[in-house]
Amino acid sequence: MTSAPAIGWTREQMAARVALDIPDGAYVNLGIGIPELVASFVPEGRRIIYHTENGMIGMGPPPTDGQGDPELINAGKRQVTELPGAAYFHHADSFAMIRGGHIDVSVLGALQVARNGDLANWSTGEPGAIPAVGGAMDLCAGVKRVYVITTHCTKAGEPKLVDVCTLPLTGLGVVNRVYTELAVIDITPEGFRLVELAPGVSFDDVQQRTGAPLLPKSEHAERITP
Repeated sequence: MTSAPAIGWTREQMAARVALDIPDGAYVNLGIGIPELVASFVPEGRRIIYHTENGMIGMGPPPTDGQGDPELINAGKRQVTELPGAAYFHHADSFAMIRGGHIDVSVLGALQVARNGDLANWSTGEPGAIPAVGGAMDLCAGVKRVYVITTHCTKAGEPKLVDVCTLPLTGLGVVNRVYTELAVIDITPEGFRLVELAPGVSFDDVQQRTGAPLLPKSEHAERITP
């Protein structure tokens, strides 16, 4: 059983909240880590087609214990299931789908997100750190919308939502929306803007944990939710 955070959403609740913003019929790529959880959630009445860059489309949620196929894995090497109509293809074809603009939404993790939408998610920049860019740069460049799902702060308590990224960048101005255990936040020309607070969380709770000014929710903000 997943333990609840001190305040806000669990990781599963964060993933379910992301799924609510994915329109019916969308082709969606999920990054490694928390983004993988999104595959377990499809809002009632919608069909979401999940893509993994190692060569599969029509990916389903993780299998139940003992029921998985060790050869059926996603890009994070975790076992997945296949939905009716699933297809397999060469790695190069998978990236042609991404680079050709055929994927509607990418859900990625993050080390840092800047208020202008810059994303850093592949290296801590520490000496000897193992780079793990994977397909993230391609996804940032070729996908129509980029959603980030991440914890609001690092394990050391440092904000991940910052004024300017200090870690190696994955993409410039690419993030559209951020989902954390505390809130849903849009990237706007004016900076971070609150969209929704998690239950039990106040605006001040989020601002205190954010490394840049946070604008209040606007009644005129763009609505992404279908």
